[in-house]
Amino acid sequence: MSTRKLDDDERPSIGILGTGRMGVRLAAMFGRAGRKTILGSRDLARAQRIVAGLNVPRVRAGSYEEAAAAQAVLPAIFIRDGLFNLLEDFRDILKDKIVVDITNPFNDDYSDFILPWSTSGAEELQKRFPLARIVGAFKNVWWEVFDAPHFQEGLSDVFVVSDHDGAKREFLALTDGTPFRYIDAGALKNARTVERMTLMMGELGRRYEYHPRMSWRMLGERRSERAPETLRIDRLVAR
Repeated sequence: MSTRKLDDDERPSIGILGTGRMGVRLAAMFGRAGRKTILGSRDLARAQRIVAGLNVPRVRAGSYEEAAAAQAVLPAIFIRDGLFNLLEDFRDILKDKIVVDITNPFNDDYSDFILPWSTSGAEELQKRFPLARIVGAFKNVWWEVFDAPHFQEGLSDVFVVSDHDGAKREFLALTDGTPFRYIDAGALKNARTVERMTLMMGELGRRYEYHPRMSWRMLGERRSERAPETLRIDRLVAR
């Protein structure tokens, strides 16, 4: 599928494919942070209606083709709903491009995954599109958190995984000004852990009535900040 080549001054910073509850919120977040964002849909009228309702100046509506032509592409579509087949249409233009994978391989009722536990959605995406630079992010953030990202304990963490260090840096530059704390979570294979922890979080959230306003924050203290008694006992134990 071909797309018109865009000049750098008109190319959106990020193109989002999908107008569901995650895609729309991410488009609004990136737009508010000053990124040129295109919210892509197979139904242009739907995207236009949503963008008008958002009223975020740097977000505009477009087709999937236009969104895929952005500097970075974020597909907000489940694997179970045909993510891999959809992206196949854009294989050529995804070459060397950052593709931000937010998906968890949930089944229809969110009780389990449709992929084996020896892999992850992010890894499968990289296998299918080896010339793209896959960055896994936002997998641990449930949609309602975007509406009110501040918790009593602070901002939510977003765990970022990739086998491409340069792509991580470029992705983090895109997120500048967004209301999250971004954590470098290592290689793409670590998406297995992130995705499975999100699956467990969904179960716990429903049980304790947090779902879907829930996320993670890594809490801790650097060694220089630890209580003297903790360090004293550690030294005793080490003898």
